[in-house]
Amino acid sequence: MGEPQITFNYSKALSDFINNFTFGRGVGFRSPPQTAAITPNLLRRVWEVDNNKQALLWEMGNQGSVSGDCFVKIAYEDPWVDPIGRMHEGRVRILPMNSSYCFPEWHPHDRNRLIRFKLKYRFWGTAAEGTRQVFTYTELITDEGIEEYVNDEMIDSRPNPLGMIPVVHIPNIPVSGSPWGLSDLHDVTTLNREYNEKATDISDIINYHAAPVTVITGAKASQLEKGPKKVWGGLPKDAQVFNLELGGNLAAPLEYLQVIKTAMHEMTGVPETALGQVQPISNTSGVALAIQYQPMMNRYNLKKTTYGVGLQRINEIIMLTLAVKEPQSLLWDPTFDTELKPEQYPQLDPADPLTYQSEVHWPPPLPVDVLVKLNEEQVKMGLGLQSKTGALRELGYDFPEEKRAEIFQELIEDAKEQGALTLLNQQIMGAVMMATGMVPGMEDDGGVTSAGGPGVTGAGDAEPPPIPLEPDPEQQALLADMVTRAYGTKLPQRRNPDSDNQ
Repeated sequence: MGEPQITFNYSKALSDFINNFTFGRGVGFRSPPQTAAITPNLLRRVWEVDNNKQALLWEMGNQGSVSGDCFVKIAYEDPWVDPIGRMHEGRVRILPMNSSYCFPEWHPHDRNRLIRFKLKYRFWGTAAEGTRQVFTYTELITDEGIEEYVNDEMIDSRPNPLGMIPVVHIPNIPVSGSPWGLSDLHDVTTLNREYNEKATDISDIINYHAAPVTVITGAKASQLEKGPKKVWGGLPKDAQVFNLELGGNLAAPLEYLQVIKTAMHEMTGVPETALGQVQPISNTSGVALAIQYQPMMNRYNLKKTTYGVGLQRINEIIMLTLAVKEPQSLLWDPTFDTELKPEQYPQLDPADPLTYQSEVHWPPPLPVDVLVKLNEEQVKMGLGLQSKTGALRELGYDFPEEKRAEIFQELIEDAKEQGALTLLNQQIMGAVMMATGMVPGMEDDGGVTSAGGPGVTGAGDAEPPPIPLEPDPEQQALLADMVTRAYGTKLPQRRNPDSDNQ
């Protein structure tokens, strides 16, 4: 069985923290003003409807953090009908791949340009005779065509409809002069292994101390009865029986472990308090937190650079895939934007490079006091230095125009409801006046007279509105309902404890 090994998987904890710090708040996409009425809605549909955006970002960040390189393939899934007859629309798939299965070939003079890509991996399948067998799948992609093989036997060959390799490579940490990236754990793996080995040694020392070895000199162990509460006698005078004790203390080994752990945090930039240590709660400002997390912010800014370029490249291939597979999606859809601005295109041109451009927006990774941010934006707007759209964007809204349209529509609905309430109040006042002969709201100070009298006393000397001689049926129904509510009686009710409805 072997001896148990103590394992502290700090590599995983540090990698997950960096990944969550970078992608935990997600990312947003923006486009140039000319395409803002179409492109953002298409990107949101692909990332959030056709795929799970947050899960994709986590998987991409995890693959890059561990292996150093992230490969993402963009593919189109044609519409299909399932066995029970449900129709499934076509969708664009974003597929992060295991970097150990990817074999790219770059241009000899341009390491950012793929000229050939091979995907190769093994999988379990059922052979023709019904037995389980391991198969090897290989896919070769070039700008001209796509070939698929199973066990070196070609199963499909077709032209590449995009005219380019739909695979994006993102180096996690760029290396000068190399297309490959470095893992976040590049400098941590050996330290984590050393930490676990020394932790196992300390565990062995504690085990020896908890169950010490008994040393017997001048006597035979077979002559001594083992067990608690036993009395040994008749030993030779020069015999000795004692337990092997711990001669030193564990302070030095534990201090060495702390040195290794601190080194792992320094190598990755993750603060030691970030992995669950108890720390005082305070209303530290965002600037102070950024200074406290400065090493982490440096790594975050580096990953923003590499992954931001990769995400823009992914969006470019997404728009190209939609232009080829769903050309009708490049038209403006009034469902999302009720009004088209003068500078916005009603239709995207597949030949226009502006169609494929997008910008990645990264929300601040550190907590932001919303009230402080609101006050800041309010002051800017008061000084004329900020617009409502810009304020919404600074507050973290990916689609500020849609938010403004939502607010405007809500104001319209509120105005309509207020108008309906005012109209109803006027009808109720007319019904009350018809029933009582008094003008509602003018009974104060005892100066109101009958609506059919000569007038009212007090300031204003305004004549009451005339009472309609023949009210319409709707007003009669309203009057009957109000009279019932005001003067009607409620029939007594009783409860039978013996019935089933209790």
